[in-house]
Amino acid sequence: MSTDKQRNDTNLTIPHTDVDRDKRRLYGRRQGRPLKPERASVLDSLLPQLQIQPDALKPASLRDVDLFGRAFTGGMWFEIGFGNGEHVAALHRQHPDTAFIGAEPFINGMSAFLKDIQDDDTANVRVWMDDAILVVNALADQTLDGIYVLNPDPWPKKRHYKRRIISPENLNRFARVLKPGGMLIMATDVDDLAEWMRDQAEAHPAFTWTGHPADLHTMPEGWIPTRYEEKGRAAGRVQTYLLYKRA
Repeated sequence: MSTDKQRNDTNLTIPHTDVDRDKRRLYGRRQGRPLKPERASVLDSLLPQLQIQPDALKPASLRDVDLFGRAFTGGMWFEIGFGNGEHVAALHRQHPDTAFIGAEPFINGMSAFLKDIQDDDTANVRVWMDDAILVVNALADQTLDGIYVLNPDPWPKKRHYKRRIISPENLNRFARVLKPGGMLIMATDVDDLAEWMRDQAEAHPAFTWTGHPADLHTMPEGWIPTRYEEKGRAAGRVQTYLLYKRA
């Protein structure tokens, strides 16, 4: 991977992707097995408290004080497609002075996450049970310290590549909302998708790879593996870790 792209931070222009800004882009089912009563109950009780309100999603306007009522000394991070939420749950407990947004459209995953954190202090957590890009489009410029995209749907058929979350259009969006020096952290155990994400990020002028070829399959320091990741490792799949810094 090339890391010698020439950049001038003061002249770097991030194009805005305004076409269909508010169009919802979700594919596949939203729910699997019927929820058990405890899961359904916590979804009814806690989701309304933590859910970002749709009427707040005005283009390029949201800041941490709008979402959380105050600024956090540790900044604000966004995990896109958090599955069952083990990763963002652990982060929010470890870093109470950091704000975390988690987006997961799958109802079973959201209910699992809410059940996990229901007894926590959730002052630093906000969630969105729909298309994460709608929230990204609503965030003000340079508001995020980092974005996680961990084990996203690989959409392996070539005709579905346009559905992959990492694309030039979405990288434009991520670059707009990340602060200079902010991190885009991606991971997958699908080799074809790992190559795709590397190629997309390497081609974008706003992102610089922070690693070394030897680091691709080495778990970063302080990494929090999810059950999905551990299950994949037990099955012999190899995780690729891709860490990029916003110019």
